[in-house]
Amino acid sequence: MDDTSEKLELPPSLRWLKWLVTGLTLTLILGVIAIVTLLVTRLPIPSNQEAAAFPDTLALPDGAVPEAITRGKGWTGVVTTDGRMFIFDPAGTLTKEILIQR
Repeated sequence: MDDTSEKLELPPSLRWLKWLVTGLTLTLILGVIAIVTLLVTRLPIPSNQEAAAFPDTLALPDGAVPEAITRGKGWTGVVTTDGRMFIFDPAGTLTKEILIQR
């Protein structure tokens, strides 16, 4: 019995399918490695951590209720529910007030 099982070979179409599946598996693995490598090497790394920091405190005028906060390089903006935007410097000092017309 062992003699006959060793002599059995796969039909040519199954041999071809076996090689095809193996080749596609290797291609998939190499593709995933390539994509991960590109993502790791190409994604931007923030170079200036100071730009990402919010001031410790922001003193809004009396009655101003914040609706949204945004930041840019060297400034922080606070939009209030009454249609005003306050611009603060990195130290938290109010530098400008803008009226937003809706």
